Amino acid sequence: MGTTQLETVPEPKYWHLKTVLSEALDSEFSVGEILPNERDLAARFGVARATLRQALEQLELEGRLQRRRGVGTTVAPPRVGVAVDPARHTWPGAAGDDWEPVDAGTTDTLPAPVARLLEAGAGAPVHVVRRNRVTAGRPVAAELLYIPAVVVPGCAEIAAVSAPARARAVLDALAARELEGQDRTVELGSASAEDAKALDRLPGAPVLVVTTRYVSGGRPAAVAVSTYRADTCRLTFGESASVSLLAG
Repeated sequence: MGTTQLETVPEPKYWHLKTVLSEALDSEFSVGEILPNERDLAARFGVARATLRQALEQLELEGRLQRRRGVGTTVAPPRVGVAVDPARHTWPGAAGDDWEPVDAGTTDTLPAPVARLLEAGAGAPVHVVRRNRVTAGRPVAAELLYIPAVVVPGCAEIAAVSAPARARAVLDALAARELEGQDRTVELGSASAEDAKALDRLPGAPVLVVTTRYVSGGRPAAVAVSTYRADTCRLTFGESASVSLLAG
């Protein structure tokens, strides 16, 4: 990796450094290779470590680098595609669904945005199904699916079965209803400690949060909050909707 002095560059130093580093990734590094430490990189390019971190963070957001707990900063692998918004009108857990059910529980305390979307009254019991999504053997997304107990009344007694079976029982009960519609939003966020653990990322890492509301019987029947790794995902929606991601 060559040395470039950045003092006279008119654009932000970190942006120019990002370009220099990106070129080096293409020519001097292989997939999975660990970059030199921040101190060495900052000294080589004559920049402050804060400037270097900005450049590395931008490359991470663009999917060129991955920061892995206990490993360091590595060169990201090529992109692969995974569908995120199939061109079909189905409930979560339907045939062909790529998510793996993990567990299901019940709560009467909801995040405020979810409570608004569900139009749920205070203290009303809600089933929470946790699901994970894996591609090429690595976690790429984690999901919490919120379903009011009144929507699936037959799921009141499911505590005795295994965790995945509890989740599947709630999904099966939901699938028995007629799905009338759904809407979806996406926003950039930061990984909570729980999501970071599920996604093999660090807490606070950038994530893409996809929120889907499902309607049945003329009212909201479920809300899914799906958290994707923003460093590796590019979400698209429509007939050929997909999420492209780095599976490394």
